[in-house]
Amino acid sequence: MQIRLILLISLFLNVCAFGQSNEQVMQELDDESTLSGADIFTDFSEDLETSQVLEDERFYRYGRFFSVNLGGGITTFTGNRGQAYEDNPPTFHLSVNYFLDFQKAILLGIEYSKHTMVLNTEVNGYPGQGQIGTVVTDMTRLFVGYKYYIDTTDLGTAITYSNPYFVGRLEYWYQTNKFIDKKNFDKQKGGGIGSGLGFGFEFPVELKASYINVEFLYHVVNFFDKFTQDYRQTNDPASTYGYEDLTGNVISVIVTYNFTW
Repeated sequence: MQIRLILLISLFLNVCAFGQSNEQVMQELDDESTLSGADIFTDFSEDLETSQVLEDERFYRYGRFFSVNLGGGITTFTGNRGQAYEDNPPTFHLSVNYFLDFQKAILLGIEYSKHTMVLNTEVNGYPGQGQIGTVVTDMTRLFVGYKYYIDTTDLGTAITYSNPYFVGRLEYWYQTNKFIDKKNFDKQKGGGIGSGLGFGFEFPVELKASYINVEFLYHVVNFFDKFTQDYRQTNDPASTYGYEDLTGNVISVIVTYNFTW
């Protein structure tokens, strides 16, 4: 009986001692966490928010918000369309840029160019009409795009000064063909979806106020007369040449003066 009593007392004391030790360990862990302020998730969140606030403040102080770009350049073509067309510069350009931050901007604009095709021969689409003569093509395109300015912090002064960027555009090309020497021919009108990819440089005239912009773009466009057979050579002796179709892509170089706020 005495032995059982002694064993029960010993077991009870061990349990109490273990419980007290466990509570002490937990208390020490809580104290360490409090002293170090170690909630890593809270700390990370606070650091991220602080960094974002500082970046926003820097952009509002030193960045550009939007710009109006006015200028001109040249538009030319590759393939059969390039062989058929004589370009009539300049290409007129008007666009607006909205800056999201130091490196990203959204653009919206319009461009217009004129081109001439001379058909001193009879062609497949107009049999018995003799020489078609001069065909003037007006091309107007509306576009929306996205610019990404390269981070030039660690690059040379000349590159930093030029503000290089990449640009991508989604475009709608509206085309009108006018037969100057054939007054009885109706105008041909149509549109096509296109896209443009390229790069450019912005040279500051006055920081945050005005820039000179040079942009190079390569366009792929689904023109409505892209696969036309109207200008193909016929078997008639009066037909000396022609174009199997008017396939080809577009290259443009545009120089603008940017008014920036």
